Amino acid sequence: MDSTEQDCKGQDLAKQDLPARNSEEPGSAKQNSAREAVQNLTGETAPDLNLLQKRLQALGYTARVFKNRAEAAEWINRETDRTTVGIGGCVTAAEMGLYESLSRHNQVISHWHIPEGKTDREMRDLAMNTEVYLTSANAVSLQGEIINIDYTGNRAASVFYGHRRVIFVIGRNKIEPDFAQALWRARNIASPKNAQRLGRKTPCAVRADRCYNCSSPDRICNGLQVLWHAMAGAEMEVILINEDLGY
Repeated sequence: MDSTEQDCKGQDLAKQDLPARNSEEPGSAKQNSAREAVQNLTGETAPDLNLLQKRLQALGYTARVFKNRAEAAEWINRETDRTTVGIGGCVTAAEMGLYESLSRHNQVISHWHIPEGKTDREMRDLAMNTEVYLTSANAVSLQGEIINIDYTGNRAASVFYGHRRVIFVIGRNKIEPDFAQALWRARNIASPKNAQRLGRKTPCAVRADRCYNCSSPDRICNGLQVLWHAMAGAEMEVILINEDLGY
């Protein structure tokens, strides 16, 4: 029996051991109703994005709403010019083509783009010392809590301290009605998909269903970051996009 099998068999935790989602399974009528309140598929700015924008502003962030990724990317490129930009491991940024577009007029550092002679660790370290740091979130609640789960902690560290400006780029699919459901999403949707993307042999990646709180050596969920309020000492900005982006 290989380590993957052992983890899958040994980590079949009862669902009550995982963060509750108001006793509703994903895809239930209640959950779909909550999702529809956030996801307006007509192309217009969803009202709940505006409500979240106001809540984030009350929490100390500068928050903006964009109809689509193209408009958001145009704004980020216009506002981030001739400076140094660090990008954490971020599927949303990749789907928006931000590394390529920002690199035309900024010095952009990303451990997903390692130049010859550099290592992954060196690129992560360099990205932590840029003027601007660009990342997304695994989930955000309509009350404004921003949640990320990290493997090495470079993203969490950069969000907490060190940059003049931190910009979160968040698609509508990351938004949940409350903290419990946002945490559920981070653990049971975002993390398994990231483990699959990285080719990890974890129960969540193999089964593609939920978090097993495993002890696999391939585990990527090592630290949880929750922002209750914008951190002091930096410009904290949130870009909300009325499209599904990232995990």
